Amino acid sequence: MSNDNVSRMQGAEADEVLISAFRAGRVDAFDGLVLKYKDRVFNMCYRMMGDYDEANDCAQEAFIKAYRAMGGFRGESSFSTWLYRIAVNTCKSRLTSLKYLFFKRMLSTNTETDDGLTPGDISDERFSPEHPLRKRQQDEVIQRAIRSLPLRQRTVVVLRDIEGLSYDEIASVTGLKAGTIKSNIARGRQTLRDKLKGTL
Repeated sequence: MSNDNVSRMQGAEADEVLISAFRAGRVDAFDGLVLKYKDRVFNMCYRMMGDYDEANDCAQEAFIKAYRAMGGFRGESSFSTWLYRIAVNTCKSRLTSLKYLFFKRMLSTNTETDDGLTPGDISDERFSPEHPLRKRQQDEVIQRAIRSLPLRQRTVVVLRDIEGLSYDEIASVTGLKAGTIKSNIARGRQTLRDKLKGTL
């Protein structure tokens, strides 16, 4: 089946076709999965990591891990849920590694430039030229608040409120029980409300 035909399919159906083609020896079929999910995986990694380069590294590493582990994908959950699980675990491993903690600690004494923005600010050309600086500053305030959450709260808040996953999908990604997920989301949301009150 051609890539054009696959691209006209929706959701899990297209994933299944690409996965079957990959297992049949068409290695290029994995490219279709990367193209479909790369933006979503990067966005999730960025919200978890709070740094463009770190997020890019984690997203690439997640896809490499997924490529190598495709033989072990049994379809017990959707491919997207399985991929999110790999990406979340990749980010968590990076965040808890001694190298990453040391790197962030070394940078923490000099995190702002003369214009008050951190070096990790992303310029986004989608915003109108009248207020890109204010928009970047707002994004940095939000990202800083998300980054300040404990790792478990940050993970479930990002998956639920930014990525739009269901509670069942979050449970599949994280291995947490529904009650734990809901309580951590509630605490994380309240913390964010408190931190962002009056700033946006």
